[in-house]
Amino acid sequence: MLNSIAILGRPNVGKSSLFNKLTKSRNAIVSDFSGLTKDRNFGYASIKDHQYLVIDTGGVGSEITEFSSAITQQALIAAEDSSLILLLIDGSEELTSDDIDLYQYIRKMNKKFFVVLNKIDIKKRSNAKEDLLKFGCEDILEISAEHSRGIKELQTFISQQFLELSNAADTEDLKGTKIAVIGRPNAGKSTFINQFTKQDRLIVSDVPGTTIDSIHVPFIFNDENFIFIDTAGIRKKYKQSHAVEYFSYVRAMHAVDESDIVLMLIDASDGIVDQDLRILNLIRGYGKPVVVALNKIDELSANHLLDLKETKKFQNSALNDLILVEISALQKRGFKKLFDTLAKVNQLAKTKFSTGKLNKLLLKFTNSTNTPSISGRQIKMRYIHFGGIHPTKFIIHSNFSSKIPSNYKRYLINSFRDELKLNSVELSIIFKKGDNPFEGKKNELSSRQIKKKKRLIKHIKKSKK
Repeated sequence: MLNSIAILGRPNVGKSSLFNKLTKSRNAIVSDFSGLTKDRNFGYASIKDHQYLVIDTGGVGSEITEFSSAITQQALIAAEDSSLILLLIDGSEELTSDDIDLYQYIRKMNKKFFVVLNKIDIKKRSNAKEDLLKFGCEDILEISAEHSRGIKELQTFISQQFLELSNAADTEDLKGTKIAVIGRPNAGKSTFINQFTKQDRLIVSDVPGTTIDSIHVPFIFNDENFIFIDTAGIRKKYKQSHAVEYFSYVRAMHAVDESDIVLMLIDASDGIVDQDLRILNLIRGYGKPVVVALNKIDELSANHLLDLKETKKFQNSALNDLILVEISALQKRGFKKLFDTLAKVNQLAKTKFSTGKLNKLLLKFTNSTNTPSISGRQIKMRYIHFGGIHPTKFIIHSNFSSKIPSNYKRYLINSFRDELKLNSVELSIIFKKGDNPFEGKKNELSSRQIKKKKRLIKHIKKSKK
């Protein structure tokens, strides 16, 4: 299921402001200066427990500048590869020929899109909405990206669009556990899938970048249905690279999003490099379980392999809680152990833990160390319960929902992971503050208490005399 959203529009209509609001970041520079955004910028928006890739693009217009044609090309590339397009129009100005041309162009793309009128907070209103209706535009949302007006309605509308797209796609989905195979170019992903499925389904070459799209390969193992999703290798500078490489990155992330479990392949002959760790961080943001396979170990001697495991990058915190399996795709070594690990981790990632078991463990962990304080008040954890999968969520009800020290959160996550054997499973702990049932209520006295209070006051007054 594709889940990317491209924001298009002419320069200075508020695309970067909307991007920042949807992604809850400040990654896009916002300024009154027209044409500031040139390259594609992207981030992730979480709407109703779903994550979407949001792409901010440069302004598309007829004004000729040094970068205008390149900016337009980058924007249209983003639109072509996205499953939903937001056409942003300045609601405080009349429609321009650039607005109309872009609207007509997107309409012909035969893709899901709708128009967003921005800057509705400005007193000066135009006839842009009425003019768009004349052009046959049906879905028009009005917002103010700068002042967050209409953003929740926009998020709800986006969620509904993807629900329709996913329902349509479900009828065509292949059945089986989906395993996304991710890694740098030439890490041996296609070779691995060909060997495992015993078919030459994918092109294999020593030239990095042979695979440029996500390819679904169904197969049966131990009478169960599985689907490998072979993805293109993610390069270091995919943001600024050629359109094909950018598409490869987007589709690889889509593959992670639709998968049940992710298999990260690392080329042992190159060792673990910074790009491997970057890819791992990208993957883990989706909350899916991740198993790491160290491929091409047949090219290393026992001493070289030992040296590799002692390097700083191998002992990086990003790899500490992940299961690592040594394989050789070319020689079919380590396949059984790898698949047993994938099956075990996938099962654990879908396990629902009982409230009783979690509360016993929470009591054990809190008794093992001093509970921190916030502003002089000690954190009191009342109870914990299971909250969902991908990532596995544990919800702790306490007297604080925020400002929990990150080191204490990490301590709890590591403790639960060790006790429940959740290596390679993404784990998240959420603190939730319980509602006070007496908050805002007055302590009303009964008629008997009122009479008693009057007698006491009368008695005190007599004693004073």
